Amino acid sequence: MFEFGFWLLPIVAFAVLVITTIAFLASRYKRCPSDKILVIYGKVGLGQSANCIHGGGALVWPLIQDYAYMDLTPMTISIPLQKALSLQNIRINVPSTFTVGISTETGIMNNAAERLLNLKQEEIEEMAKEIIFGQLRLTVASLTIEQINQDRESFLDSIRKNVAPELNKIGLYLINVNITDITDESDYIESIGKKAAAEAINQAKIDVAEQEKYGAIGQAEAAREKEIKVAENLAAAEKGKKKADADRRIFVQQQETTATIGETEAEREKEIKVAENLAEAEKGKKKAETDKRIYVQRQEAEAVSGENTAKADIADAEAQLAIKQANALKLGEVAKREAEVEIQKAQYRAEEQRLKALEVVQQEIEKQKIEIAAEAEAERIRREAKGNADAILLRYQAEAQGLKQVLESKAAGYAQLVQSCDGDAKSAATLLMIEKLEQLVSLQTEAIKNLKIDKITVWDSGNTDKGSASTANFLSGIVKSLPPLQDIAAMAGLELPKFLGEMKPPAQPEKPAKAAKSAAGPAKEA
Repeated sequence: MFEFGFWLLPIVAFAVLVITTIAFLASRYKRCPSDKILVIYGKVGLGQSANCIHGGGALVWPLIQDYAYMDLTPMTISIPLQKALSLQNIRINVPSTFTVGISTETGIMNNAAERLLNLKQEEIEEMAKEIIFGQLRLTVASLTIEQINQDRESFLDSIRKNVAPELNKIGLYLINVNITDITDESDYIESIGKKAAAEAINQAKIDVAEQEKYGAIGQAEAAREKEIKVAENLAAAEKGKKKADADRRIFVQQQETTATIGETEAEREKEIKVAENLAEAEKGKKKAETDKRIYVQRQEAEAVSGENTAKADIADAEAQLAIKQANALKLGEVAKREAEVEIQKAQYRAEEQRLKALEVVQQEIEKQKIEIAAEAEAERIRREAKGNADAILLRYQAEAQGLKQVLESKAAGYAQLVQSCDGDAKSAATLLMIEKLEQLVSLQTEAIKNLKIDKITVWDSGNTDKGSASTANFLSGIVKSLPPLQDIAAMAGLELPKFLGEMKPPAQPEKPAKAAKSAAGPAKEA
Protein backbone atom coordinates (compact mmCIF):
# COMPACT_ATOMS: atom_id res chain seq x y z
CA MET A 1 0.00 0.00 0.00
CA PHE A 2 2.87 2.27 0.85
CA GLU A 3 4.59 1.42 -2.40
CA PHE A 4 1.40 2.21 -4.38
CA GLY A 5 1.12 5.63 -2.70
CA PHE A 6 4.80 6.26 -3.38
CA TRP A 7 4.30 5.73 -7.12
CA LEU A 8 1.00 7.67 -7.25
CA LEU A 9 2.39 10.87 -5.76
CA PRO A 10 4.72 11.75 -8.72
CA ILE A 11 1.93 11.01 -11.19
CA VAL A 12 -0.46 13.35 -9.38
CA ALA A 13 2.22 16.04 -9.15
CA PHE A 14 2.93 15.75 -12.88
CA ALA A 15 -0.77 15.93 -13.70
CA VAL A 16 -1.18 19.05 -11.53
CA LEU A 17 1.83 20.61 -13.24
CA VAL A 18 0.45 19.84 -16.67
CA ILE A 19 -2.98 21.22 -15.78
CA THR A 20 -1.44 24.33 -14.25
CA THR A 21 0.72 24.89 -17.33
CA ILE A 22 -2.24 24.43 -19.66
CA ALA A 23 -4.36 26.85 -17.57
CA PHE A 24 -1.54 29.39 -17.55
CA LEU A 25 -1.03 29.14 -21.30
CA ALA A 26 -4.77 29.35 -21.87
CA SER A 27 -4.95 32.50 -19.76
CA ARG A 28 -2.07 34.08 -21.73
CA TYR A 29 -3.42 33.11 -25.16
CA LYS A 30 -5.27 36.13 -26.56
CA ARG A 31 -7.75 35.86 -29.40
CA CYS A 32 -8.45 38.76 -31.79
CA PRO A 33 -12.08 39.54 -32.77
CA SER A 34 -12.86 40.28 -36.40
CA ASP A 35 -13.62 43.99 -35.70
CA LYS A 36 -10.39 44.67 -33.79
CA ILE A 37 -6.61 44.46 -34.14
CA LEU A 38 -4.57 42.73 -31.44
CA VAL A 39 -1.39 44.72 -30.72
CA ILE A 40 1.31 42.83 -28.75
CA TYR A 41 4.07 45.17 -27.63
CA GLY A 42 7.19 44.78 -25.58
CA LYS A 43 9.86 42.31 -26.61
CA VAL A 44 8.27 41.05 -29.81
CA GLY A 45 11.26 40.71 -32.11
CA LEU A 46 14.38 42.39 -33.38
CA GLY A 47 13.63 45.74 -35.03
CA GLN A 48 9.90 45.59 -34.24
CA SER A 49 8.02 47.93 -31.95
CA ALA A 50 4.81 45.88 -31.97
CA ASN A 51 3.26 42.74 -33.40
CA CYS A 52 -0.16 43.43 -34.97
CA ILE A 53 -2.60 40.55 -35.54
CA HIS A 54 -5.98 40.74 -37.27
CA GLY A 55 -7.90 37.51 -36.82
CA GLY A 56 -6.67 34.43 -35.00
CA GLY A 57 -4.71 34.73 -31.77
CA ALA A 58 -1.28 34.74 -30.17
CA LEU A 59 0.41 33.85 -26.90
CA VAL A 60 1.34 36.87 -24.79
CA TRP A 61 4.27 36.15 -22.52
CA PRO A 62 4.11 37.68 -19.07
CA LEU A 63 6.56 40.32 -17.87
CA ILE A 64 8.21 40.84 -21.28
CA GLN A 65 5.03 41.42 -23.32
CA ASP A 66 1.65 43.11 -23.04
CA TYR A 67 -1.27 43.61 -25.38
CA ALA A 68 -4.02 46.05 -26.39
CA TYR A 69 -6.83 46.21 -28.93
CA MET A 70 -7.51 48.80 -31.65
CA ASP A 71 -11.08 49.20 -32.89
CA LEU A 72 -11.70 48.84 -36.65
CA THR A 73 -15.06 50.62 -36.59
CA PRO A 74 -15.13 53.20 -39.44
CA MET A 75 -15.13 56.90 -38.48
CA THR A 76 -17.21 59.46 -40.37
CA ILE A 77 -15.54 62.88 -40.46
CA SER A 78 -17.33 65.99 -41.69
CA ILE A 79 -15.05 68.43 -43.57
CA PRO A 80 -16.80 71.83 -44.07
CA LEU A 81 -14.14 73.27 -46.39
CA GLN A 82 -14.85 76.98 -47.01
CA LYS A 83 -13.29 79.50 -49.43
CA ALA A 84 -10.73 77.14 -50.91
CA LEU A 85 -8.75 78.72 -53.76
CA SER A 86 -9.10 76.87 -57.08
CA LEU A 87 -6.70 76.88 -60.03
CA GLN A 88 -8.63 79.87 -61.48
CA ASN A 89 -8.16 81.89 -58.25
CA ILE A 90 -11.89 81.58 -57.52
CA ARG A 91 -12.77 80.66 -53.94
CA ILE A 92 -15.23 77.76 -53.60
CA ASN A 93 -16.95 75.88 -50.79
CA VAL A 94 -16.53 72.09 -50.83
CA PRO A 95 -18.46 70.54 -47.92
CA SER A 96 -17.71 66.83 -47.81
CA THR A 97 -17.81 63.75 -45.64
CA PHE A 98 -14.87 61.33 -45.32
CA THR A 99 -15.16 57.80 -43.96
CA VAL A 100 -11.86 56.44 -42.64
CA GLY A 101 -10.77 53.49 -40.54
CA ILE A 102 -7.69 51.77 -39.19
CA SER A 103 -6.04 49.73 -41.92
CA THR A 104 -5.48 45.98 -41.70
CA GLU A 105 -2.54 45.97 -44.13
CA THR A 106 0.70 44.89 -42.47
CA GLY A 107 2.81 48.03 -42.87
CA ILE A 108 -0.04 50.50 -42.35
CA MET A 109 -1.31 48.46 -39.38
CA ASN A 110 2.10 48.83 -37.70
CA ASN A 111 1.90 52.63 -38.30
CA ALA A 112 -1.45 52.64 -36.50
CA ALA A 113 0.04 50.68 -33.60
CA GLU A 114 2.89 53.21 -33.32
CA ARG A 115 0.81 56.41 -33.62
CA LEU A 116 -2.79 55.65 -32.64
CA LEU A 117 -2.60 53.05 -29.86
CA ASN A 118 -4.44 54.11 -26.69
CA LEU A 119 -5.75 57.32 -28.37
CA LYS A 120 -9.42 58.14 -28.05
CA GLN A 121 -11.61 58.11 -31.14
CA GLU A 122 -12.10 61.91 -30.91
CA GLU A 123 -8.34 62.44 -30.93
CA ILE A 124 -7.94 60.15 -33.95
CA GLU A 125 -10.73 61.96 -35.80
CA GLU A 126 -9.17 65.37 -35.05
CA MET A 127 -5.78 64.19 -36.34
CA ALA A 128 -7.33 62.78 -39.53
CA LYS A 129 -9.42 65.95 -39.97
CA GLU A 130 -6.33 68.18 -40.02
CA ILE A 131 -4.64 65.95 -42.61
CA ILE A 132 -7.75 65.83 -44.82
CA PHE A 133 -8.23 69.62 -44.66
CA GLY A 134 -4.73 70.30 -45.94
CA GLN A 135 -4.77 67.70 -48.71
CA LEU A 136 -8.28 68.70 -49.83
CA ARG A 137 -7.18 72.34 -50.21
CA LEU A 138 -4.15 71.15 -52.18
CA THR A 139 -6.38 69.08 -54.48
CA VAL A 140 -8.82 71.96 -55.07
CA ALA A 141 -5.93 74.34 -55.86
CA SER A 142 -4.69 72.00 -58.63
CA LEU A 143 -8.04 71.79 -60.50
CA THR A 144 -10.35 74.19 -62.33
CA ILE A 145 -13.98 74.64 -61.33
CA GLU A 146 -15.12 72.81 -64.48
CA GLN A 147 -12.99 69.78 -63.57
CA ILE A 148 -14.29 69.83 -59.99
CA ASN A 149 -17.98 70.33 -60.81
CA GLN A 150 -18.44 68.37 -64.03
CA ASP A 151 -16.03 65.44 -63.69
CA ARG A 152 -16.75 64.37 -60.12
CA GLU A 153 -15.18 60.93 -60.58
CA SER A 154 -11.80 62.45 -61.55
CA PHE A 155 -12.11 64.92 -58.67
CA LEU A 156 -12.73 62.08 -56.20
CA ASP A 157 -9.79 60.10 -57.65
CA SER A 158 -7.53 63.13 -57.15
CA ILE A 159 -8.72 63.43 -53.54
CA ARG A 160 -8.01 59.75 -52.91
CA LYS A 161 -4.52 60.01 -54.45
CA ASN A 162 -3.65 62.99 -52.25
CA VAL A 163 -5.42 62.04 -49.01
CA ALA A 164 -4.92 58.26 -48.81
CA PRO A 165 -1.06 58.24 -48.64
CA GLU A 166 -1.08 60.85 -45.88
CA LEU A 167 -3.64 58.87 -43.87
CA ASN A 168 -1.61 55.71 -44.36
CA LYS A 169 1.32 57.37 -42.59
CA ILE A 170 -0.63 57.34 -39.32
CA GLY A 171 -2.23 53.93 -39.91
CA LEU A 172 -5.59 54.99 -41.43
CA TYR A 173 -7.01 54.24 -44.83
CA LEU A 174 -9.67 56.09 -46.83
CA ILE A 175 -12.93 54.12 -47.18
CA ASN A 176 -15.25 56.62 -48.88
CA VAL A 177 -15.50 60.27 -49.95
CA ASN A 178 -18.84 62.01 -50.37
CA ILE A 179 -19.02 65.54 -51.80
CA THR A 180 -22.39 67.04 -50.83
CA ASP A 181 -22.59 70.33 -52.75
CA ILE A 182 -20.02 72.64 -54.33
CA THR A 183 -20.68 76.39 -54.32
CA ASP A 184 -18.67 79.55 -54.90
CA GLU A 185 -18.93 83.18 -53.84
CA SER A 186 -19.06 84.60 -57.39
CA ASP A 187 -21.91 82.26 -58.57
CA TYR A 188 -19.63 80.91 -61.31
CA ILE A 189 -20.94 77.35 -60.87
CA GLU A 190 -24.53 78.59 -61.00
CA SER A 191 -23.73 80.42 -64.25
CA ILE A 192 -22.29 77.20 -65.68
CA GLY A 193 -25.50 75.36 -64.66
CA LYS A 194 -27.67 78.03 -66.24
CA LYS A 195 -25.60 77.82 -69.38
CA ALA A 196 -25.97 74.01 -69.51
CA ALA A 197 -29.71 74.29 -68.84
CA ALA A 198 -30.06 76.88 -71.58
CA GLU A 199 -28.12 74.65 -73.97
CA ALA A 200 -30.31 71.66 -73.06
CA ILE A 201 -33.50 73.72 -73.54
CA ASN A 202 -32.25 75.06 -76.85
CA GLN A 203 -31.29 71.56 -77.97
CA ALA A 204 -34.74 70.30 -76.96
CA LYS A 205 -36.37 73.08 -78.95
CA ILE A 206 -34.17 72.20 -81.90
CA ASP A 207 -35.15 68.51 -81.56
CA VAL A 208 -38.85 69.46 -81.35
CA ALA A 209 -38.49 71.65 -84.43
CA GLU A 210 -36.71 68.79 -86.23
CA GLN A 211 -39.44 66.33 -85.29
CA GLU A 212 -42.15 68.79 -86.34
CA LYS A 213 -40.32 69.29 -89.59
CA TYR A 214 -40.11 65.52 -90.11
CA GLY A 215 -43.81 65.26 -89.18
CA ALA A 216 -44.77 67.96 -91.68
CA ILE A 217 -42.64 66.33 -94.37
CA GLY A 218 -44.15 62.94 -93.60
CA GLN A 219 -47.66 64.41 -93.62
CA ALA A 220 -46.99 66.11 -96.97
CA GLU A 221 -45.57 62.87 -98.37
CA ALA A 222 -48.59 60.93 -97.08
CA ALA A 223 -50.94 63.50 -98.63
CA ARG A 224 -49.01 63.29 -101.88
CA GLU A 225 -49.14 59.48 -101.81
CA LYS A 226 -52.85 59.70 -101.06
CA GLU A 227 -53.46 62.04 -103.98
CA ILE A 228 -51.40 59.82 -106.26
CA LYS A 229 -53.28 56.71 -105.16
CA VAL A 230 -56.61 58.45 -105.54
CA ALA A 231 -55.60 59.71 -108.99
CA GLU A 232 -54.43 56.21 -109.95
CA ASN A 233 -57.70 54.71 -108.73
CA LEU A 234 -59.69 57.38 -110.57
CA ALA A 235 -57.64 56.77 -113.71
CA ALA A 236 -58.19 53.02 -113.38
CA ALA A 237 -61.93 53.60 -112.86
CA GLU A 238 -62.03 55.91 -115.88
CA LYS A 239 -60.08 53.37 -117.87
CA GLY A 240 -62.57 50.65 -116.92
CA LYS A 241 -65.39 53.02 -117.77
CA LYS A 242 -63.88 53.76 -121.19
CA LYS A 243 -63.37 50.08 -121.84
CA ALA A 244 -66.96 49.30 -120.84
CA ASP A 245 -68.17 52.15 -123.07
CA ALA A 246 -66.08 50.87 -125.97
CA ASP A 247 -67.46 47.37 -125.44
CA ARG A 248 -70.92 48.85 -125.34
CA ARG A 249 -70.33 50.73 -128.57
CA ILE A 250 -68.92 47.62 -130.24
CA PHE A 251 -71.93 45.64 -129.08
CA VAL A 252 -74.24 48.36 -130.32
CA GLN A 253 -72.52 48.42 -133.71
CA GLN A 254 -72.72 44.64 -133.88
CA GLN A 255 -76.40 44.78 -133.09
CA GLU A 256 -76.87 47.52 -135.65
CA THR A 257 -75.07 45.43 -138.23
CA THR A 258 -77.17 42.40 -137.37
CA ALA A 259 -80.29 44.53 -137.50
CA THR A 260 -79.25 45.98 -140.83
CA ILE A 261 -78.59 42.54 -142.22
CA GLY A 262 -81.94 41.36 -140.93
CA GLU A 263 -83.71 44.36 -142.32
CA THR A 264 -82.02 43.84 -145.65
CA GLU A 265 -83.09 40.23 -145.75
CA ALA A 266 -86.57 41.19 -144.68
CA GLU A 267 -86.77 43.81 -147.44
CA ARG A 268 -85.44 41.39 -149.93
CA GLU A 269 -88.02 38.81 -148.91
CA LYS A 270 -90.62 41.53 -148.80
CA GLU A 271 -89.70 42.63 -152.34
CA ILE A 272 -89.75 39.07 -153.50
CA LYS A 273 -92.97 38.18 -151.70
CA VAL A 274 -94.76 41.49 -151.94
CA ALA A 275 -93.99 42.99 -155.34
CA GLU A 276 -97.19 44.92 -155.42
CA ASN A 277 -96.31 46.71 -152.13
CA LEU A 278 -92.91 48.00 -153.44
CA ALA A 279 -93.57 51.57 -152.67
CA GLU A 280 -94.45 50.80 -149.12
CA ALA A 281 -91.42 48.59 -148.78
CA GLU A 282 -89.22 51.36 -150.17
CA LYS A 283 -90.71 53.81 -147.73
CA GLY A 284 -90.15 51.46 -144.84
CA LYS A 285 -86.65 50.91 -146.02
CA LYS A 286 -85.84 54.62 -146.12
CA LYS A 287 -87.39 55.16 -142.75
CA ALA A 288 -85.37 52.31 -141.32
CA GLU A 289 -82.19 53.75 -142.80
CA THR A 290 -82.99 57.19 -141.37
CA ASP A 291 -83.64 55.81 -137.93
CA LYS A 292 -80.45 53.84 -138.12
CA ARG A 293 -78.40 56.85 -139.10
CA ILE A 294 -79.96 59.01 -136.40
CA TYR A 295 -79.39 56.37 -133.81
CA VAL A 296 -75.76 55.85 -134.88
CA GLN A 297 -75.02 59.60 -134.83
CA ARG A 298 -76.65 59.98 -131.43
CA GLN A 299 -74.54 57.15 -130.05
CA GLU A 300 -71.36 58.68 -131.53
CA ALA A 301 -72.19 62.06 -129.99
CA GLU A 302 -72.76 60.46 -126.60
CA ALA A 303 -69.47 58.58 -126.88
CA VAL A 304 -67.53 61.75 -127.79
CA SER A 305 -69.24 63.69 -124.98
CA GLY A 306 -68.32 60.95 -122.50
CA GLU A 307 -64.71 61.00 -123.69
CA ASN A 308 -64.52 64.80 -123.33
CA THR A 309 -66.04 64.65 -119.84
CA ALA A 310 -63.57 61.97 -118.82
CA LYS A 311 -60.66 64.07 -120.17
CA ALA A 312 -61.90 67.13 -118.29
CA ASP A 313 -62.21 65.11 -115.11
CA ILE A 314 -58.68 63.78 -115.59
CA ALA A 315 -57.30 67.29 -116.20
CA ASP A 316 -59.15 68.60 -113.15
CA ALA A 317 -57.79 65.74 -111.02
CA GLU A 318 -54.27 66.41 -112.29
CA ALA A 319 -54.64 70.13 -111.52
CA GLN A 320 -55.90 69.38 -108.01
CA LEU A 321 -53.00 66.97 -107.52
CA ALA A 322 -50.49 69.61 -108.68
CA ILE A 323 -52.07 72.19 -106.34
CA LYS A 324 -51.90 69.81 -103.38
CA GLN A 325 -48.33 68.87 -104.21
CA ALA A 326 -47.39 72.55 -104.37
CA ASN A 327 -49.13 73.18 -101.04
CA ALA A 328 -47.31 70.24 -99.46
CA LEU A 329 -43.99 71.48 -100.83
CA LYS A 330 -44.77 74.99 -99.59
CA LEU A 331 -45.63 73.70 -96.11
CA GLY A 332 -42.43 71.65 -96.03
CA GLU A 333 -40.31 74.66 -97.09
CA VAL A 334 -42.06 76.93 -94.58
CA ALA A 335 -41.49 74.42 -91.78
CA LYS A 336 -37.86 74.07 -92.86
CA ARG A 337 -37.33 77.84 -92.87
CA GLU A 338 -39.05 78.22 -89.49
CA ALA A 339 -36.90 75.44 -88.06
CA GLU A 340 -33.76 77.18 -89.41
CA VAL A 341 -34.92 80.45 -87.83
CA GLU A 342 -35.52 78.72 -84.48
CA ILE A 343 -32.11 77.03 -84.73
CA GLN A 344 -30.44 80.40 -85.37
CA LYS A 345 -32.37 81.96 -82.46
CA ALA A 346 -31.32 79.10 -80.18
CA GLN A 347 -27.69 79.46 -81.29
CA TYR A 348 -27.87 83.21 -80.68
CA ARG A 349 -29.33 82.73 -77.19
CA ALA A 350 -26.74 80.06 -76.35
CA GLU A 351 -23.91 82.30 -77.56
CA GLU A 352 -25.37 85.20 -75.58
CA GLN A 353 -25.50 83.09 -72.41
CA ARG A 354 -21.93 81.89 -72.99
CA LEU A 355 -20.66 85.45 -73.49
CA LYS A 356 -22.53 86.63 -70.39
CA ALA A 357 -21.02 83.81 -68.30
CA LEU A 358 -17.55 84.57 -69.73
CA GLU A 359 -18.00 88.27 -68.97
CA VAL A 360 -19.11 87.51 -65.40
CA VAL A 361 -16.03 85.32 -64.87
CA GLN A 362 -13.72 87.96 -66.37
CA GLN A 363 -15.27 90.68 -64.23
CA GLU A 364 -14.89 88.53 -61.12
CA ILE A 365 -11.26 87.82 -61.98
CA GLU A 366 -10.64 91.56 -62.59
CA LYS A 367 -12.36 92.34 -59.30
CA GLN A 368 -10.12 89.90 -57.42
CA LYS A 369 -7.04 91.28 -59.22
CA ILE A 370 -8.04 94.82 -58.20
CA GLU A 371 -8.58 93.70 -54.60
CA ILE A 372 -5.21 91.93 -54.51
CA ALA A 373 -3.49 94.96 -56.11
CA ALA A 374 -5.24 97.30 -53.65
CA GLU A 375 -4.15 95.15 -50.71
CA ALA A 376 -0.59 95.05 -52.06
CA GLU A 377 -0.61 98.84 -52.60
CA ALA A 378 -1.99 99.43 -49.09
CA GLU A 379 0.66 97.11 -47.63
CA ARG A 380 3.37 98.94 -49.63
CA ILE A 381 2.08 102.33 -48.43
CA ARG A 382 1.98 101.07 -44.83
CA ARG A 383 5.51 99.75 -45.08
CA GLU A 384 6.77 102.94 -46.76
CA ALA A 385 5.04 105.06 -44.12
CA LYS A 386 6.54 102.91 -41.38
CA GLY A 387 9.95 103.15 -43.04
CA ASN A 388 9.63 106.94 -43.42
CA ALA A 389 8.49 107.26 -39.82
CA ASP A 390 11.42 105.14 -38.65
CA ALA A 391 13.78 107.21 -40.82
CA ILE A 392 12.39 110.50 -39.46
CA LEU A 393 12.61 109.18 -35.91
CA LEU A 394 16.20 108.08 -36.47
CA ARG A 395 17.06 111.42 -38.12
CA TYR A 396 15.57 113.39 -35.21
CA GLN A 397 17.33 111.12 -32.76
CA ALA A 398 20.57 111.66 -34.64
CA GLU A 399 20.00 115.42 -34.73
CA ALA A 400 19.16 115.47 -31.02
CA GLN A 401 22.24 113.38 -30.28
CA GLY A 402 24.39 115.72 -32.40
CA LEU A 403 22.86 118.82 -30.82
CA LYS A 404 23.40 117.29 -27.39
CA GLN A 405 27.04 116.59 -28.21
CA VAL A 406 27.46 120.16 -29.59
CA LEU A 407 25.92 121.65 -26.46
CA GLU A 408 27.99 119.39 -24.24
CA SER A 409 31.11 120.42 -26.17
CA LYS A 410 30.18 124.10 -25.88
CA ALA A 411 29.46 123.71 -22.16
CA ALA A 412 32.84 122.01 -21.68
CA GLY A 413 34.53 124.77 -23.72
CA TYR A 414 32.77 127.53 -21.78
CA ALA A 415 33.72 125.85 -18.52
CA GLN A 416 37.39 125.73 -19.61
CA LEU A 417 37.18 129.37 -20.77
CA VAL A 418 35.77 130.53 -17.43
CA GLN A 419 38.40 128.39 -15.67
CA SER A 420 41.17 130.05 -17.75
CA CYS A 421 39.81 133.45 -16.65
CA ASP A 422 40.21 132.43 -13.01
CA GLY A 423 36.48 131.95 -12.65
CA ASP A 424 35.60 135.47 -13.90
CA ALA A 425 32.53 134.87 -16.04
CA LYS A 426 32.43 138.54 -17.15
CA SER A 427 35.94 138.30 -18.56
CA ALA A 428 35.01 135.09 -20.36
CA ALA A 429 31.93 136.77 -21.88
CA THR A 430 34.13 139.70 -22.98
CA LEU A 431 36.47 137.32 -24.73
CA LEU A 432 33.55 135.65 -26.52
CA MET A 433 32.26 139.11 -27.52
CA ILE A 434 35.66 140.01 -28.94
CA GLU A 435 35.55 136.84 -31.07
CA LYS A 436 32.22 137.97 -32.53
CA LEU A 437 33.39 141.60 -33.32
CA GLU A 438 34.36 140.71 -36.86
CA GLN A 439 30.94 139.13 -37.49
CA LEU A 440 29.15 142.14 -35.94
CA VAL A 441 31.09 144.57 -38.14
CA SER A 442 30.27 142.41 -41.16
CA LEU A 443 26.58 142.49 -40.28
CA GLN A 444 26.69 146.33 -39.92
CA THR A 445 28.39 146.56 -43.28
CA GLU A 446 25.82 144.23 -44.83
CA ALA A 447 23.06 146.56 -43.63
CA ILE A 448 24.10 149.40 -45.98
CA LYS A 449 26.23 147.49 -48.52
CA ASN A 450 23.46 146.85 -51.00
CA LEU A 451 22.05 150.40 -51.01
CA LYS A 452 22.08 151.85 -54.55
CA ILE A 453 23.17 155.44 -53.95
CA ASP A 454 22.40 156.51 -57.54
CA LYS A 455 18.78 155.44 -57.05
CA ILE A 456 18.23 157.46 -53.84
CA THR A 457 16.40 160.76 -54.18
CA VAL A 458 16.94 163.31 -51.42
CA TRP A 459 14.42 166.15 -51.00
CA ASP A 460 16.44 169.15 -49.90
CA SER A 461 14.64 172.02 -48.17
CA GLY A 462 17.68 174.27 -48.54
CA ASN A 463 18.35 174.26 -44.80
CA THR A 464 22.00 173.18 -44.79
CA ASP A 465 24.49 173.49 -42.03
CA LYS A 466 27.91 175.04 -42.76
CA GLY A 467 27.65 174.52 -46.46
CA SER A 468 27.35 170.68 -46.33
CA ALA A 469 25.26 168.99 -49.00
CA SER A 470 21.99 167.27 -48.14
CA THR A 471 23.09 164.07 -49.82
CA ALA A 472 26.21 163.93 -47.71
CA ASN A 473 24.16 164.55 -44.61
CA PHE A 474 21.85 161.73 -45.61
CA LEU A 475 24.72 159.26 -46.00
CA SER A 476 26.30 160.45 -42.79
CA GLY A 477 22.98 159.96 -41.03
CA ILE A 478 22.70 156.42 -42.36
CA VAL A 479 26.17 155.57 -41.09
CA LYS A 480 25.48 157.22 -37.74
CA SER A 481 22.25 155.26 -37.45
CA LEU A 482 24.34 152.09 -37.02
CA PRO A 483 24.93 151.38 -33.30
CA PRO A 484 28.60 151.53 -32.15
CA LEU A 485 30.32 148.43 -30.88
CA GLN A 486 30.43 149.83 -27.33
CA ASP A 487 26.63 150.26 -27.37
CA ILE A 488 26.13 146.72 -28.63
CA ALA A 489 28.40 145.38 -25.88
CA ALA A 490 26.64 147.54 -23.30
CA MET A 491 23.28 146.14 -24.38
CA ALA A 492 24.73 142.68 -23.77
CA GLY A 493 25.82 143.80 -20.28
CA LEU A 494 29.55 143.85 -21.20
CA GLU A 495 32.30 146.48 -21.27
CA LEU A 496 34.87 146.37 -24.05
CA PRO A 497 38.55 146.95 -23.29
CA LYS A 498 39.97 150.53 -23.55
CA PHE A 499 42.14 149.64 -26.53
CA LEU A 500 39.00 149.14 -28.66
CA GLY A 501 38.04 152.83 -28.24
CA GLU A 502 35.77 154.90 -26.00
CA MET A 503 32.48 156.63 -26.53
CA LYS A 504 32.40 160.47 -26.35
CA PRO A 505 29.87 161.93 -23.97
CA PRO A 506 26.71 163.11 -25.68
CA ALA A 507 26.69 166.76 -26.83
CA GLN A 508 24.85 169.28 -24.61
CA PRO A 509 21.78 170.88 -26.21
CA GLU A 510 22.23 174.59 -27.25
CA LYS A 511 20.74 177.40 -25.21
CA PRO A 512 17.35 178.73 -26.36
CA ALA A 513 18.66 182.24 -27.30
CA LYS A 514 21.42 180.85 -29.42
CA ALA A 515 19.00 178.45 -31.00
CA ALA A 516 16.59 181.32 -31.71
CA LYS A 517 19.42 183.37 -33.19
CA SER A 518 20.42 180.49 -35.36
CA ALA A 519 16.86 180.06 -36.51
CA ALA A 520 16.45 183.80 -37.25
CA GLY A 521 19.60 183.97 -39.33
CA PRO A 522 18.52 181.51 -42.00
CA ALA A 523 15.08 183.06 -42.14
CA LYS A 524 16.56 186.50 -42.83
CA GLU A 525 18.79 185.05 -45.47
CA ALA A 526 15.83 183.40 -47.11
